[in-house]
Amino acid sequence: MAGENRAIGVLLQTLQDLAPEDFLQFKNKLSYISYKERRNIPKNSLKKASHAYTLVNCMKEHYGEDIAMEIATGVFEEMNQRDLANKIQDEKVKEYKQKYRAHVIREFLQYKEVNACLGENLTVSNRYTNLTIVTKAQTKREGEQETIDVSQRHADTGNEQANTAVTMARLFQSDEGQAPQTVVLVGAAGMGKTMTMRKIMVEWAEGVLYAQFDYVFYLNCKEISPTKEVSMADLISKCCPHRSTPIEKILDSQKKVLFIIDGLDYLRFSLLQPEDDLSSDPREEKPLETTLISLFKKIVLPESSLLITTRPTALQNLGRCLKGECYAEILGFSAAASEEYFHRFFDTDNKADTAFRFVKGNKILFTMCFVPIMSWTVCTILEQELYKKKNLTASSKTTTRMYVFYLSRLLKCRAGDSKQELQQFLRKLCCLAADGMWMHKVLFEEKEIKERGLDHPDLLSLFLNENILKKGMDHGNVYSFIHLHLQEFFAAMFYVLEDKEETVGNSGTHVKDIKMLLENYSKSRKDLMLTVSFLFGLVNGKSIEYMDQRIGCRLSPKFKEAMLRSVQTRPRGISPPGEGTVKIKELAIFHCLFEIYEEDFVKRALNCFTGIDLHDVKLTRYDQMALSFCIKQWNGLESVTFKGCSFEQQVYKEELVTGSAPGLYWERQLVEEQQSPISLLCQALRNTSSEVKTLRLHWCGLTEGCCKDLARLLATHPSLDQLELGDNKLGDSSVQLLCEGLRQPTCRLQALQLWYFCLTSACCEDLATVLSTSQHLMELDLSCNDELRDAGVQLLCEGLQHPACRLQTLRLGSCHLTGTCCADLAAMLFVNQSLTCLDLSDNELGGAGVQQLCQLLKHPACRLQTVGLNPSGLNEETQQELAALKRRKPNLKIGYFFEQDTLQPSPMAQLPSHQAVLLGRGGGRVRKMFPSFMGGPFYNRNNF
Repeated sequence: MAGENRAIGVLLQTLQDLAPEDFLQFKNKLSYISYKERRNIPKNSLKKASHAYTLVNCMKEHYGEDIAMEIATGVFEEMNQRDLANKIQDEKVKEYKQKYRAHVIREFLQYKEVNACLGENLTVSNRYTNLTIVTKAQTKREGEQETIDVSQRHADTGNEQANTAVTMARLFQSDEGQAPQTVVLVGAAGMGKTMTMRKIMVEWAEGVLYAQFDYVFYLNCKEISPTKEVSMADLISKCCPHRSTPIEKILDSQKKVLFIIDGLDYLRFSLLQPEDDLSSDPREEKPLETTLISLFKKIVLPESSLLITTRPTALQNLGRCLKGECYAEILGFSAAASEEYFHRFFDTDNKADTAFRFVKGNKILFTMCFVPIMSWTVCTILEQELYKKKNLTASSKTTTRMYVFYLSRLLKCRAGDSKQELQQFLRKLCCLAADGMWMHKVLFEEKEIKERGLDHPDLLSLFLNENILKKGMDHGNVYSFIHLHLQEFFAAMFYVLEDKEETVGNSGTHVKDIKMLLENYSKSRKDLMLTVSFLFGLVNGKSIEYMDQRIGCRLSPKFKEAMLRSVQTRPRGISPPGEGTVKIKELAIFHCLFEIYEEDFVKRALNCFTGIDLHDVKLTRYDQMALSFCIKQWNGLESVTFKGCSFEQQVYKEELVTGSAPGLYWERQLVEEQQSPISLLCQALRNTSSEVKTLRLHWCGLTEGCCKDLARLLATHPSLDQLELGDNKLGDSSVQLLCEGLRQPTCRLQALQLWYFCLTSACCEDLATVLSTSQHLMELDLSCNDELRDAGVQLLCEGLQHPACRLQTLRLGSCHLTGTCCADLAAMLFVNQSLTCLDLSDNELGGAGVQQLCQLLKHPACRLQTVGLNPSGLNEETQQELAALKRRKPNLKIGYFFEQDTLQPSPMAQLPSHQAVLLGRGGGRVRKMFPSFMGGPFYNRNNF
């Protein structure tokens, strides 16, 4: 190689420049120096090497080029010619860097497609498609739940996320301050983390990416053995293919080194290690977990950089080990990137266009294809099926059916094998998968594969990858499923495969005990969630029929009733007294029911519940589809509550068009007016047979478009009598849209809560119109809208004075009201015959304003029974006026009670304060304290 000739050339030039006496000294030392038990160069050979050129050739022939360079460096050091030793060493390092980069390209550029039937050797450059990566802040909720929907996550970032989108090249750059030394790249299983790391390795080796690093070392956590003691120097050496790795030079240049730790979640040991066990010596051998944690905590090689990939479930513990880290998340493909992937996958544009049009016509497939592993799965299937114009609709409605179809394709490739042999192999494979899930195991040793009778090379390569571990790390090869999702699928399949014998796993547990599986998942094993979900999908009648006819495997539906009972007996939330709602509080339940996709089963499962209560969940489109399907089958649904949830928005409009393919298909087209985030929810509520009475959407980031959908729901769903939209930053225009629905004669809403809605007086005219026309609205909550003010109250009073007004409760707490509005309130109360509760808490009405109200409250015509007032700051005259009012109307509740004419603390003052999170100016978040009347007894309309 040119690099090697250049290094030898430097040695040759150095020897030629030596003084004659130094040249003789160099030869003399060569005659007795030894290297790793190799014999010295014979003296006769050295004697003949009278010139630098012949001496260099003699050293090359005897030692080889690498060792010759090392020996020359050592001789110059013994001669105290340190500058010459460094000159040769520097050239050797330059040469090694080139060798290492060439090795990286050979190691990472090409890869084999993941199944032997359809696969071929591919290059990362030809197949890799750019993913959407966004920087993110770590939150407490990360790692609590990796929901089933991760395989469906939409990666179109939209306007808000686009501001934080980054490329791979910018992961170690910062717009503000110092660039991060540690980057954690988070992504769910199948999101493309490992392929992205391969791409980074190749582009670095080609000189395209991360030029600031002289070395990038890739550590695959799947392949690292946790049983052996290693040092950082050992881990570096195992990444390098050559004997002459300049470890000392690498360790001395920490700032120029990047470690990629791929798949941290595969490490099953605890990341919490005693500080005393950690080591700062890169050559000290310690247990793997100790060495890695020393690296994470910057105890060892503190100036090096780290790029760590992990699933969200490992974040909680990882965060305790890192310092100054930056988090980024892989969201998957954008819509454009998803289409690009199809064109990279298929060998012709015509095939790619045909496949992509088909996928766009199916909601679930289209959503799934934003996730790389699902794009690969779909493309693998459509390459064979869609090109033959076969209808995939029946087999692609759910994730399970997609995998069932995928399995049929793989097994069809082995049509030459006997059906009996295939079935026996499949049973053993499913047993392996189930045992692995129970034991948190994704790697299987070659010995175990043979003991289970799975050593059938052609069949094994369909489902398992063979990992040839680097020499010195472990003995023998290990195997893993092509993807964790496939292992979870086969683990679920194990439970329902009909077999003459009830198989017992190697773990010693009767893994065919479905009851045990469901109980463990329910109590503690949340990692079994997708396995359980696949289990529900596999007992679907169509899945059973398809598996029998197309694959020849009989699935048993005998556990269906046990699975039904497991849903019916899930932990449930009970509503406060008086509401009587039994709630579902787990999103996973809806996904299980969506996978089984049988209306009768779903109806029976949901009959035990009357409400939904989900908190702090990011609802993807696939989540919303599962929820919508269940809501439509739910006969007894009464209450729907979402608190602190976000709804992923769809950017496509559905239009039914006729294509050249048989039948009809759905094609989505971009439109200026996007669907609102809650469009699927509202559509489901409009089409359910249930009489839903209560809908709560607290702090859900609603948009103006949401209010348009809600208005339509109000006009078409007369059973809805309570709508709570508190803590959504929407404003007047959104209320105007709501009022369009409230004014419809079919609307029967009784209670509307719009606290913390950023309202001003501009919306009050529309609300007044509703108050003057609605025969059903009895409660209106406008609390904590600071800009409503006296002008807003004046407009509201116009509607409240209308004879048709039926409002009983009006809450205007913390609305920046003053005594100016009291005249309008007094005039309204004099003529209004329906209002019984008026909350004016946390407003500075002043003594004059309160006295004005008191005069009206004394009047027999006033029907008010409860008044919320802020008693602080009232003068003695006003307090006496309130006392007189209390004596005159003893049943009137005035926000604080009197006993024997002595002023007592208000009941609200005795209740704890409640913290609400408000969106402040500039997108930041501020904390504001407000009285607990928002959730306390005074606030409950059932108490009046």
